[in-house]
Amino acid sequence: MKISKQARRDAKSLFVACRANGLLDEGRVSAAVREVVTRKPRGYVSVLHHFQRLVRLEIERRTARVESATPLSPELQQSVRGNLTRRYGPGLNLQFSVNASLVGGLRVQVGSDVYDGSVAARLTALSESF
Repeated sequence: MKISKQARRDAKSLFVACRANGLLDEGRVSAAVREVVTRKPRGYVSVLHHFQRLVRLEIERRTARVESATPLSPELQQSVRGNLTRRYGPGLNLQFSVNASLVGGLRVQVGSDVYDGSVAARLTALSESF
């Protein structure tokens, strides 16, 4: 779907209006969508499509997925949470999961940033070097 420059600008201004203290406010997002759907301005479908994309990207950017080979202790989870909060700022949503295929170590993904300190990744890199 081709989105006009005006629709992009409108979606961006909606997105900026939905932020509070640098973080996306779910209530403002819902209210903005309701307002656009109610008023139905010209090209509103394109605006909402691009707005949805902006919101999805922001949610992904503020979500950290932490995978480990075994369940992390609460102390280690708190340490990881503190380190990621210092790196990416407050308001980060952390999701901890267990992935036995990692063998050991951690794999952390925040938005498009991936930090793979797992044994499986090291073994893969070692096998590719031969």
